[in-house]
Amino acid sequence: MTNEHGHTTKGHLNLTGESDLTIEVVILLIFGIFMLIFGLLLFQIHTGALPYAPDSTYGLFVLLMAFQIVTMGKTPFGDLKRSWLLIFIGIIVAIMGMAAAFVPGYLSEHIRLIVGTVLFLGGAALFLQLFVREDKARTWRHVSGVFQHLILACGLVYVISCICGLITLFPGVTTDHQTALILILYALSFFYLAWCIQKVNRQYPSTKHADIEPSEYKTEKTNGLWLILKESSISLSLGILLLVATLLTLLGLVLIPVNLGTLPFSQDGLLGMLLVVFAIQMMALGETPVGAYKRSWLMTIIGMTFATLGIISSIVPGVLTGFLQLLLGLLNIIGGVVLLIGRYYPVLQAMRHPPDHPADQPPILKKMNITQTILNFVSIAFGISMIIPGIMPGLINAVIIVINGLLLFVLAGFIRRIEILYPM
Repeated sequence: MTNEHGHTTKGHLNLTGESDLTIEVVILLIFGIFMLIFGLLLFQIHTGALPYAPDSTYGLFVLLMAFQIVTMGKTPFGDLKRSWLLIFIGIIVAIMGMAAAFVPGYLSEHIRLIVGTVLFLGGAALFLQLFVREDKARTWRHVSGVFQHLILACGLVYVISCICGLITLFPGVTTDHQTALILILYALSFFYLAWCIQKVNRQYPSTKHADIEPSEYKTEKTNGLWLILKESSISLSLGILLLVATLLTLLGLVLIPVNLGTLPFSQDGLLGMLLVVFAIQMMALGETPVGAYKRSWLMTIIGMTFATLGIISSIVPGVLTGFLQLLLGLLNIIGGVVLLIGRYYPVLQAMRHPPDHPADQPPILKKMNITQTILNFVSIAFGISMIIPGIMPGLINAVIIVINGLLLFVLAGFIRRIEILYPM
């Protein structure tokens, strides 16, 4: 028997049942996978059996932090109101991570210092808040059960964050083997915290605690404040779309000097980030490159697989490059074709068998359909260029990717207007 969340009362998982993972749990799981894979690979990296790309590794970590900021209002130093200003800061953070991953060598020292400082100071700040704030451990300790685990899980994550921050800031303070073991413990603490938060969400579905349910803050009156300081009510899918649009726009802009021979470029860093973004979309929304589906546990497993491949690509360059290029190329082509057919096949059917009273589509939906159609064709072109590198001049490919990113910003604008006009 299964309940409404798709998990069985006897503890067996129904893969086709609906997943109830929040975006917070999804990102914690991906952080856990990231640290676990990094720790395991570090044993081979130490011996020289595998190469290592620190820039794209740190860049991916920073991108995941940006996802927390934009989608939940969670910063490395504590929870804030998810205002437009905070979303803008999150996008800037994402750009830093993407730039480090795409262009190796230019931000190496800066990104390492940023990650190390954030891990150490952020871990310390969060650990302090855990025991000082009234709405955290001081309240949780009076509730038996999973809240006791939650205090321990948070404490472990924050303390190990501080340790990892010191290791990042002062390379050589530990051996590679010690660092690998610490990373594996860090991964286990992330999995433990994700389990705790998921269990709390199931036992107390109406709980609106900042450490339990993401981006669920009470609406506050902001009369007299600038619009940018007001709380944003954008949906999760729109927040993720803004980050994807930023990624593709920046990618296209970076590829222009890359094709002119003035900048280096990390194909593996790009592939890794794209796959991790796809993983978050699959696990949190049920959205895939080939269409939207029910957010099932099977989709979660597929998303975790994509995240694993993307993380390996970011940490260890050259190992999966050819396979991932083919995979992403096919996904973009198939996705573009499937979405075009899904959009226009019903239109053709209606033309053959016109209804007695055809419904008039609102202008904004017509504009959105045109934008999505262009995006589908651009996706197909991008997929072809991934499978057959050099089929089109590099500068033209860069311009196409910039157009793709800018169109996604346009699409985000349409979706935002629809959210305002037709609130759920």
